[in-house]
Amino acid sequence: MLMRYLSLILVLLLSLGAVAQQTEPVAAEGADNYVLGPGDAIRIKIFGEPELDLDVQLTDSGTLNYPFLGTVKATGMTLKQLEQRIYSGLKGDYFVEPNVFVGMVQYRPFYIHGEVKKPGGYPYQPGMTIDQAVALAGGLTERASKEKIFVAREGDKANKLTADLNSKIRAGDTVTIEQRFF
Repeated sequence: MLMRYLSLILVLLLSLGAVAQQTEPVAAEGADNYVLGPGDAIRIKIFGEPELDLDVQLTDSGTLNYPFLGTVKATGMTLKQLEQRIYSGLKGDYFVEPNVFVGMVQYRPFYIHGEVKKPGGYPYQPGMTIDQAVALAGGLTERASKEKIFVAREGDKANKLTADLNSKIRAGDTVTIEQRFF
């Protein structure tokens, strides 16, 4: 009986080790709606054509260079839209029915400054809240206001949104934590 439990535990531990070592693209919560922008790293695969597989970071102008297609503008597109764009570009002249996959490798960063201990840019993860962003930035300073929090969306930095610690952020956002007055 003891031997049976030990073998079960061994199988579970080996399974967990195998899962932890996989290097697949980042699981994307809400990936269908995620809009690509400069700094995003993506993986493009054409099944059956390994020489066309590509991991690439979008340029500052939101483009990438792809074989046969040249410069492709990806900014403002979802992963599915980019998949369709590559499919359309390859179909006909180069391939009969290319099987295209586009996935996220790494999201572009968000930025946090003001009354946090380590201001700067940090890796974004889908579903991230300002509270989680603050934790990545080392926490709030003792002078930080939990009521004066603002978010500037990428591409619309002039309009700052009022937020709280539970507000969700997006890739490319800039979070500002202001000082409180005693």
